[in-house]
Amino acid sequence: MDLNTWFQNGLTKDEYIGLMKVNKEGMVSIYNRFELNEEIKKKLEAVQSKKLRAIVLTEDWCGDAMLNNPVLLKLAEAANIEVRFVLRDQNLELMDQYLTNGTSRAIPIFIFIDQDGNEVGVWGPRAPEMQALVEKGRAELPDKEAPDFQEKQMALYKTLGASYQNDLSIWQTVANSIMAAIL
Repeated sequence: MDLNTWFQNGLTKDEYIGLMKVNKEGMVSIYNRFELNEEIKKKLEAVQSKKLRAIVLTEDWCGDAMLNNPVLLKLAEAANIEVRFVLRDQNLELMDQYLTNGTSRAIPIFIFIDQDGNEVGVWGPRAPEMQALVEKGRAELPDKEAPDFQEKQMALYKTLGASYQNDLSIWQTVANSIMAAIL
């Protein structure tokens, strides 16, 4: 399938949110609280003439999607970018074209396309600053064979999730990173 077809078959924001079961509250909360400043809005006005569209490879259970998807939606509204959500686990044919480091089905992945369906930018699964934060946390975990590995890993993810939901500077970092892919 070409990217236009993937886009047309994707879920709208409301359809996607309606299907969510795991991170719906967190995603909607970020969406409702994240505001773009005037400087960003002005930059995104210049993007409107490109008439971009976005395909979002995602899954409800993904903490990074909970953070990144609502930030993208706010940017998309200001830039007049139509967004469609494609569930990764049901669409591996598309996902496997956008593997992270050529091997990982990490999400979310944002595929920006023009009106003809040509790819003009790809972003994801994390802003570089967020990737560094996650890698630092993982580096501090005990060995995978250690009896407390699972417990410490879950604590790390819980801490990251709380930061994702409440740290406005993280939201801004993500917004700046996504914008770099479309400006």
